[in-house]
Order: sequence, then C-alpha cells, then structure tokens
Amino acid sequence: MSGREERDGVSLTNLDEPLFDGAAATKRDLVDYLDAVHERIIPVLRDRPLSVIRVLRGQAPFMQKNVPKYTPSWVRTVPLWAETSKREVSYALCNDRRTLLWFANQRAVEYHPTLAEAGHLDRPTHLVLDLDPPDADSFGMAVRAAHLVRRALAEVDLAGAVKTSGAKGLHVFVPIDTHAPVEDVAAATRAIAARAERLDPELATTAFLREDRGGKVFLDSTRAGGATVAATYSPRVRPGVPVSFPVAWDQLDRIAPAQFTVHTAARLVAGGDPWASRLPAPQRLDSALVEEGRAIPVARVQAMHEGKRRARARRAG
Repeated sequence: MSGREERDGVSLTNLDEPLFDGAAATKRDLVDYLDAVHERIIPVLRDRPLSVIRVLRGQAPFMQKNVPKYTPSWVRTVPLWAETSKREVSYALCNDRRTLLWFANQRAVEYHPTLAEAGHLDRPTHLVLDLDPPDADSFGMAVRAAHLVRRALAEVDLAGAVKTSGAKGLHVFVPIDTHAPVEDVAAATRAIAARAERLDPELATTAFLREDRGGKVFLDSTRAGGATVAATYSPRVRPGVPVSFPVAWDQLDRIAPAQFTVHTAARLVAGGDPWASRLPAPQRLDSALVEEGRAIPVARVQAMHEGKRRARARRAG
C-alpha cells in the first residue's frame, strides 16, 4: 500500500506515518475517518470560521487560525479582525469534501468552528455548556452534571443535545434562533449554568478558577462570544484519537468516551446522522432568562480580577 494517493483532486502524502506519539493511528486513519464522515461533519463546519489543531512531525500540537500562504485558491476563506493580535486573520470555511481532505493532509486533527456563521458572528446559532470533570476518571460525574443541565434547560422550556467532548467531558448544545445577539446568548448561558449548579452544588460548580472548584464538575458557560468548540465528529489530539460523538440522553450512563475513535466512529454513523437527528429545532431565548444572566458576572472577567486580588494578597503577605 502506497503512502501517497489522490482523492477529489487533493494529493495525499505520507499516509502511512504515525499520526502522533500515542495515537495508535496513522495519517491514513485520520484521512480515511474524515473522508468517511464528511457528509456528517461538513454540515457542522459549513460557513463557520474554522480553527484547527495540527500535529506536524516532531512538533508539539498547535492551533492554526490564519490559513497558511500555500493554501489552495479553492479553499474558501473569510477575513476577521483579531483584537488580541491587532491584525486581520484569514479563516478557512470548510464547506466541502475537498477542503476537508486538504486539511486532513495538513495533519489537522481537531476542528473548532465558531458558534455563529460568517457574516453573522454577532448572532450565535447555539447556546453551549462545556462540562469539565476534575479528571479523566470522573466521566460519570460529567454525565450526572449533564442531567442537571438538562433539568435546568427544561425549567425554562429549552431542550438540547449532548455529545462527548472527545476529551474527558461533555458538551450540551442548545439550538437557538438568530434573534438573540451574542451578549444575550452569553447571559442566558450563565443563567443556565447557575441554575444547574443550584440543583446540586456538591456535584457542579461555575467557579472559573480551577483552585476554587473543589473536585466538582466545572459548568463552563464562557463559550459564547467568539469562542470555539470542538465540532461534533471532530477527532481530538489524545491517545487513541478519540472523537467528539453524539449520545442519546438515555444512553449517557452506558457509554465511555473511549468507545468513539477514528477507528470506530465512522461505522456508527454509516446509516444516518445521530447529531442532526437529535438536535431540537432552533428555540427562542426567554427575555427573563437573559435578564437573569445579566446579573451574573462574566466568569473570565471575574476570575481575572480575583486572580489579581489574590496575587496582591500574596505579595502583601
């Protein structure tokens, strides 16, 4: 078997090389997986500015936002101003199989789209909560926290779908209509996280600083407002190359994230798209929920101020 071939006009090279240390997979495995699921993953990437995590031979993984100069002309891109670096960044739009294969050949393992589409970045299409358990052996805690989030959503007549993050936790996605600006979506996300925390404060926390979490599941409400999330069906740079995979709510207690990898996930979606079939229709955010969230401090900002306060206290002590 050759380490070089062509698909959809894309020249694929070095296919038989190991993907990365501990992957137990080759570059061919990555390419074959993404090609097999391209009809599933492209809909969640389409028209969304894309960041990828690449793993080049002999280098540490790195996140790429700005497309390289050698990017083919047929890869669609969108320019966006990056406030942190004070420059314009050219993001790719992965809208077709050819582009996905090109990224796979670039050893792009992880795919992190924005929560809004290009041209409407102030109008997220999903409210997202990232459930982060204290360690890799605490997935059961993340499952229990996901059920808390589901209850909190139901209290305000919202529904969502859940998927493994591909790492140690879970993501809950709530499709919303595009009437709510990003600030309202961020506020509503904070409100849902706070409601879920109140349902079981011994299990879940909204504390942004790790040292304040006390071994609980962190309900991360900071994904709104320009943040990205690992896409459904995206592989992750982890041992065994796990995949972020949709799970039915009534199956959560019966699965382990390691079940879903580049070696196993493609055949699980060969007969349909479980993510598309489980996502509710877009829902409107209630204004009372938004107002409730506006009264909750933004976690990152609060953590930044608290971190500075603690640093001053340590210096004074």
